[in-house]
Amino acid sequence: MAVPAGRSVVFVTGNAKKLEEVIQILGDKFPYKLVSKKIDLPEYQGEPDEISVQKCKEAARQIDGPVIVEDTCLCFRALGGLPGPYIKWFLDKLKPEGLYKLLAGFEDKSAWALCTFAFCAGKDEPVQLFRGKTEGQIVEPRGPRDFGWDPCFQPNGFEKTYAELPKEVKNSISHRYRALAAMSEHFMQSNNTSPQSKKQKQDN
Repeated sequence: MAVPAGRSVVFVTGNAKKLEEVIQILGDKFPYKLVSKKIDLPEYQGEPDEISVQKCKEAARQIDGPVIVEDTCLCFRALGGLPGPYIKWFLDKLKPEGLYKLLAGFEDKSAWALCTFAFCAGKDEPVQLFRGKTEGQIVEPRGPRDFGWDPCFQPNGFEKTYAELPKEVKNSISHRYRALAAMSEHFMQSNNTSPQSKKQKQDN
């Protein structure tokens, strides 16, 4: 399932900030070169895992080669896990302030950020999922507004929101970091043809 060493893998994103963050987190540990490409994928509906698998299969079909797609959910406990995979649309319409106000009538402000990276080696190949989850609270937005819902998510154990934390701190605790750590470890093990390569780490 590993990509031959030295090959590049297409990371499907049109978001330069996201690419920058992913490359920063992976550092030089990741054995392949990430190349970003923006492609239009259908907006699938369903559970996070189903959405990730469908997106990755379609991306692999369009690229006709190895691809990585990412899906991010922000899940409010009081709302039974919503907005979940639909956070992009909620954020677009409501902005971080509106997300905070969604929980105005609820005592429980807890939430979790879930990131899923899906890898597919090419058309008709199986999809592998790597997940990372960070628990936190939805708070009144604080900090810079240049990265999605970061201003209204305060990870547990911190007094600052994702947006207020220094990048290197956020990138050491975030849901994206945890998913990337699982993916990076898997690829390094596969690349080394280690017997441990079957042990896929799925960090919760």
